[in-house]
Amino acid sequence: MKSEKNEHIRPDWDTYFFGIMDAVRMRGTCKGLAGCVIVKDKRIVSTGYAGSAPGLKHCDEVGHLTIHTKYPDGVEREHCVRTIHAEQNAIAFAAKAGVALGGSTLYINMEPCMHCAKLIIAAGIKKIVCRKRYHAAQISREFFKQAGVELDVKEDELEDYGNK
Repeated sequence: MKSEKNEHIRPDWDTYFFGIMDAVRMRGTCKGLAGCVIVKDKRIVSTGYAGSAPGLKHCDEVGHLTIHTKYPDGVEREHCVRTIHAEQNAIAFAAKAGVALGGSTLYINMEPCMHCAKLIIAAGIKKIVCRKRYHAAQISREFFKQAGVELDVKEDELEDYGNK
């Protein structure tokens, strides 16, 4: 970034980690293109994106494996079950590498689903920073509140990726 005087302006930490998250999410192979960066003491300890389990075909190779789900908001949507969510991939990668996530911060483009919320809590992650809201995050918000996990949503608008 440059100022009017053509001087470099350093981004704040959230902007910096969101920028890295945006690069990570471009590796995604499912329509949501979710990306995740996990940070501890302002250092990246893990990343993940929405994609199939290692050794399995990706959605962009063989198509989506969708089921119809009725969400707590009463709306029925299609949900791809071929992929592992970005948060799950980042947590699994950290586990494989022997990286403890207790006390860390997770950056994600939208609020986690209820399944990811439980995994985040179990991993000891203490803060989630999201760019946008997720249409089915009501239960996740309640789980985070009960577990004392801080949730910081930067833009009060829903992530729009179709009827998914």
